[in-house]
Amino acid sequence: MAAEEGNNIPSLLPYPEMILAAIAALDEKNGSNKTSISKYIESKYRDLPAAHSTLLSHHLNRMKATGELIFWKNNYMKADPNAPPRRGRGRPPKSKVPLPPGIVVSPARPRGRPPKDPNAPPKPVKPKPATTGSEKPRGRPRKMAQSMEEVNGTATTTIVAMATGTGRPRGRPPKVRPASVTEVSVQY
Repeated sequence: MAAEEGNNIPSLLPYPEMILAAIAALDEKNGSNKTSISKYIESKYRDLPAAHSTLLSHHLNRMKATGELIFWKNNYMKADPNAPPRRGRGRPPKSKVPLPPGIVVSPARPRGRPPKDPNAPPKPVKPKPATTGSEKPRGRPRKMAQSMEEVNGTATTTIVAMATGTGRPRGRPPKVRPASVTEVSVQY
């Protein structure tokens, strides 16, 4: 029974043939877009797989890569074997002029910084300019040391010196836990 049912179901054409038939049947001047090809195939062939759109995209991309179809301005059209190839975007590369015989071309200079000469004499060391003691030191200033009492805020002194000058420890403050909450009932 199963063999008889399998023979009664009409088999689908391969996707490349369905795509070429759809483009030929639609016969649009600038080619057909993916949506119109898909709608034509869906109207012509009823028993399509669930992944029809994925299969269609895959076969369109593959046919475009092999040169069976030309993709131009979001439309697909059949490749004309006599048409000259379309030039891509950007400036075309320069044509190489052949050199006359007997001329030897020197190899191209390698990329990057050239290596140091090991036989070259070392460069003289430049003396550093003298600094005066009144200038500020370079870089970020050091933090002043703090005791744990100052961090917790229980210190009796009011001078807390830190690099930021705010007098607060770094980071998020600890969560304050409320005292035990007692339930109060109201009667009317």
